[in-house]
Amino acid sequence: MSTQNKRKKQAKILRQFRSIHRAMGAVLFVFFFVISISGALLGLKKNSGDLLLPKTREGTTSDLSEWLPLPTLQDKAIAVLRDSVSADLSPRLDRIDVRQEKGSVKFIFADHYYGIQLDGATGKVLHLGKRRSDVVENIHDGSIIDTYLGTEGYFKLIYTVIMGVALLLFTITGFWLWYGPKRMRKNRD
Repeated sequence: MSTQNKRKKQAKILRQFRSIHRAMGAVLFVFFFVISISGALLGLKKNSGDLLLPKTREGTTSDLSEWLPLPTLQDKAIAVLRDSVSADLSPRLDRIDVRQEKGSVKFIFADHYYGIQLDGATGKVLHLGKRRSDVVENIHDGSIIDTYLGTEGYFKLIYTVIMGVALLLFTITGFWLWYGPKRMRKNRD
């Protein structure tokens, strides 16, 4: 193959990669914008001064033998939710996060974004508030659509696979758009 034909073939491949890169960028712009903003917020959540994620509060003791039983703490957290926020909110828990070293227990609810931190020994409320980082995370991974549509994680699965493959293709085509012209110039000399 002659040098001229080789250059034409390289230029054609470069144009194809540019077309793919441009088309993917146009189609997926909004998704990449949402992922980048929500990803940046998630990276900052622990340093947001309680805006996105409440800090873990300190309880009175880290000695588990002095703590109230977990079912008692759970009942207290649900009572606080009903009395201080709304009796209409679901008390169903997503998880209980025991922070022994801090002497506190976090109750994170499954059907809304409230979280309650209690002192493990006394059951006293250390913090009650919304966990905005959970909303941001659900937007970031697409599970907020599953919640809205009731699709049990299928949207999140399809969304993350498509976005992962798109990011891989962007990386490959972007690299080639950077490297291809350098290679062509080198071969020309």
